Amino acid sequence: MYGIVLIAVLVVMGGAIAFIGDRVGSKVGKKKLSLFNLRPRHTSVIVTIATGIVITMLTFAVLAAASENVRVALFGMEKLNAEMKETHERLAAEEKKLAAAEREHQKATEELKKSRGEVESLQKTQAELETQAQALVEGNARLEEEKTALTAQNEGLVTSNATLAAQNETLSSSNAALAAQNGTLSKENKELEKRTEELRDGLAIMRAGDISFRAGEVLAAGVVHGNRPIEAVREDMASLIQLANMNCSQHLGIETEESMIWIYTPEYDQATESIASGTDDVVVRIVSAGNLVRGEPVRTSLQLFKNRTIFEENEFILARSFTFNSGEKGEAETIVMRFLQEVNMTAKEKGILPDPIRGSVGVMGSSQFYETVNAIAAMRGQGVLSAYALEETGVIGPLRLRLHVEAANASRGQE
Repeated sequence: MYGIVLIAVLVVMGGAIAFIGDRVGSKVGKKKLSLFNLRPRHTSVIVTIATGIVITMLTFAVLAAASENVRVALFGMEKLNAEMKETHERLAAEEKKLAAAEREHQKATEELKKSRGEVESLQKTQAELETQAQALVEGNARLEEEKTALTAQNEGLVTSNATLAAQNETLSSSNAALAAQNGTLSKENKELEKRTEELRDGLAIMRAGDISFRAGEVLAAGVVHGNRPIEAVREDMASLIQLANMNCSQHLGIETEESMIWIYTPEYDQATESIASGTDDVVVRIVSAGNLVRGEPVRTSLQLFKNRTIFEENEFILARSFTFNSGEKGEAETIVMRFLQEVNMTAKEKGILPDPIRGSVGVMGSSQFYETVNAIAAMRGQGVLSAYALEETGVIGPLRLRLHVEAANASRGQE
């Protein structure tokens, strides 16, 4: 706005200067004045030019006095241009610095962002390390406690070692003496073994003639209920002894009212008290204590077993497949006998007590045996032989069987 006003003033003043110069020149021409002996026409031109110069100078003087910008434009333009050039250069330099600073700022921002991520990672690591350090402190505390306890134990062991060392020296001396005695005893033991062998051979020869009962042979067996008054248990035990005595009489073919059974009294009392104080039913077996010669007392011992049900009625026991093509009954009998041996072994593993002499646990009629043999002999090819418990069977046995034969492709359980 200020520049427009200044231009307007210059235009007006230019017009005024032209008008005034024209008027002054006209007046000088009309008056025919002469300067420096010049013609009036030339004088009027000079006056007009001088008037214009004076008026212009006055105009510039007034404008310079009135406006600092005019003064600067008239007298300080070169300085202003120099200052402007310097300012531009400084501005360019500052812009470069600003661009560099912005790049540094961007780089610093990225590094700060990266540093913040690293700080967060370090904080997490520090938290983990603090947790581990706490665990290590606790572990060190426990180790210190264990160390203290081990130190105390070590001191005790040192004392014990000293004591054991002294005892070891004493034992070493004793061992030397015992070694000498052992040599003597070894010689005596060999002589005793030789005499014992001779006595055993003589006793076997003496008893081989007429042995009435073999060692371990069962004379009687039964179930005695536990958790009862001891007198009631004694009555059952007495009945069992009476049964054993009767079996012995029948086996020997003699009749006597006196008891032939001899049981070690402490063993009998201990068994009776154990059954009476227990909560389970007990299988009691009276067995021969050794090979007994006819005419001497029947020395026996007691065997006690916890009673329980081994097989329920009609419970499946075992099944085996076989192949039969020959049609010979001898081979069929072999198949049945091998199967019964497996059944016998299975029943013993389940817990049924076997006969000490024969090792068997069950009984089966000859009719069923031969029916099974005939059924196998009538077959050709693959077959399955199965065994079932005929009735509920406990530990005391005996196991009574029901055998079933079927072709391998037949449905199981059909009879």
